[in-house]
Amino acid sequence: MEGIQESRQTKKTESKVNCNTSVRPPKQRRRREVRRSHRRQDGQEQLLMESDQWRSLDQHEFSGPSASTDEATENSPKRWDRCRRAHFLHGPYPATHFGPKACILPNPTSVMHIQDPASQRLTWSKPPVNVLVIRKIRDEGLLEPFKELCRFLVEEKQLMVYVEKKVVDDGMLTQDDSFSAIRNQLCTFREGYDDISDCIDLIICLGGDGTLLYASSLFQGSVPPVMAFHLGSLGFLTPFKFESYKTEVDKVFEGNAAITLRSRLKVKVVKDLVQRSEQCFGPQENGSAPRSHVNSEAGKATLQLQVLNEVVVDRGPSSYLSNVDLYLDGRLITSVQGDGVIVSTPTGSTAYAAAAGASMIHPNVPAIMVTPICPHSLSFRPIVVPAGVELMITLSPDARNTAWVSFDGRKRQEIQHGDSIKITTSCYPVPSICCHDLVYDWFESLAQCLHWNVRKKQTRLTDVSDSSDNEN
Repeated sequence: MEGIQESRQTKKTESKVNCNTSVRPPKQRRRREVRRSHRRQDGQEQLLMESDQWRSLDQHEFSGPSASTDEATENSPKRWDRCRRAHFLHGPYPATHFGPKACILPNPTSVMHIQDPASQRLTWSKPPVNVLVIRKIRDEGLLEPFKELCRFLVEEKQLMVYVEKKVVDDGMLTQDDSFSAIRNQLCTFREGYDDISDCIDLIICLGGDGTLLYASSLFQGSVPPVMAFHLGSLGFLTPFKFESYKTEVDKVFEGNAAITLRSRLKVKVVKDLVQRSEQCFGPQENGSAPRSHVNSEAGKATLQLQVLNEVVVDRGPSSYLSNVDLYLDGRLITSVQGDGVIVSTPTGSTAYAAAAGASMIHPNVPAIMVTPICPHSLSFRPIVVPAGVELMITLSPDARNTAWVSFDGRKRQEIQHGDSIKITTSCYPVPSICCHDLVYDWFESLAQCLHWNVRKKQTRLTDVSDSSDNEN
């Protein structure tokens, strides 16, 4: 009996030891996680003050120095590491397990995050101080709205207003003595010379869709919230009416406004200067290119841009069809023979892509659109690929002529053999403030600007007399 009791006691002690050893690792893991979260919380303020590449755009960091979403404080420290190294798709986390056994292979280098559009509400972690006002140039009808808005922001709101220098130097403004006191308090900048990306809390656009595109080009990293007033020709991206600008601006400053995250394209143009110099000057006696005409960085010249609407590759002034190769994640998909190809965001689906026959996609859909321009094929239809993939466009080896590329209608340049254009979804969207909500505003723009599904209605059946029914 004593031996049996001793064996039972030893089994109990062994079971206690086994239980303790099985419980300790989770406790240690929890402690490590808590310590890591504390470290991240301590370093969060430091990260916010660093460059734009550290302020990667999850739904909490999209909106510049002073703006965030309602859930900015919830689990934000845990998302910093993901933001630095991930491709983002804005929506609820999708299910990763399917049935009792199947699941998605975990990949630490990419995170799929799709935000519920109804939860996209704007709030301010600190009151906005610096406001950028973008005004359409060479439009005298915008002088009075511009002066009213600046006077309201400076005198009543006590804000710092940033304006482009060529707008302030307008002759109509310099001759207006009543506006001189306000004009002297405006902060001016020059595109391409002054960097204002780290000091703007809110952007207000006066004009058409071009003003919002121009505002997007000024911020190649994190973009502050954009409030666009319809004072231009089309106004698809400008939902606000200027007649009630004071009330609308006050609502935005109070927070809790609906926003649309308009995704952008990250474009990288790589030009082969070595091959170009050989074509221009010919090879030297030893077969090497003249290094005096080649960039020291491996003979490559790169240009990186953030594009809101589309990247257009066309044939340019040549009378021949353009012939470019389209790659998706390194694999050749097809060759485009025609007038060119359009790679657009959902925001750009209602612009040039719609004129080329593409479908119109809501800005909250995570996608990239590929639309051919007058293809020399009856079966080449526009396609939609997932956001986050990398597209590459190069000139086909047997192409008769070069191609030309433009980015939102700007910075047009020639693409030759050996050059490449790499396009993927940017992690820096443009947070566009909605007038009502992101669904109503978009369909209202379709109806008002493009007259979508507008036709004369049929008369009721009871109002139409049918002779065959009368005879029966």
